[in-house]
Amino acid sequence: MSRCGYRDCMADTATGLALADGACLCLIDEAPPTQPVHGWELVRQLAPEGSLGRIWSLSRALTYRSLERLASDGFIVRDDTTDARRRHLRTTPRVHDAALHWLNTPVEHVRDLRTTFLVIIELRRRRGLAVAEFAARQRDVLTPAFTALANPAHPHDDADPVARWRHHSTRAAHSFLTELATQQ
Repeated sequence: MSRCGYRDCMADTATGLALADGACLCLIDEAPPTQPVHGWELVRQLAPEGSLGRIWSLSRALTYRSLERLASDGFIVRDDTTDARRRHLRTTPRVHDAALHWLNTPVEHVRDLRTTFLVIIELRRRRGLAVAEFAARQRDVLTPAFTALANPAHPHDDADPVARWRHHSTRAAHSFLTELATQQ
């Protein structure tokens, strides 16, 4: 399980949403329209023992900060007519399209496979969206990085553990995506 770091709260260039915002947006969007959504439910799912927290967790404060950003960006509206401690979150028409866009956008860096990609895969799986096809697209997007990182200038140079780490972790990431892409 990985905790939210500074980079996870910064907007992704491809989608315009940070990991925290994308995850919260998708969690709100997956709730049935007749069921009220509360921030506390998102906090529970993103806690270390939660359904998404087992992959990547987000503190209560950062979850609510993400909800503030989503509200200020016009994705959600807080229903002020309910109990102030548990205000309902209502979605705006933009939410569903933005959530699907985020769920269909591969990550740009190999390092983001451990967090953003796995969160996206889990959320796709929960919605019944194709995982194998997305994994194949993700592998294709990262192929230039895999090629560059899998063939360091000096792969057997024991003096450079960072190069060796990148070499081995890149090979493992490519193998993982290939395996995931072939599963149905």
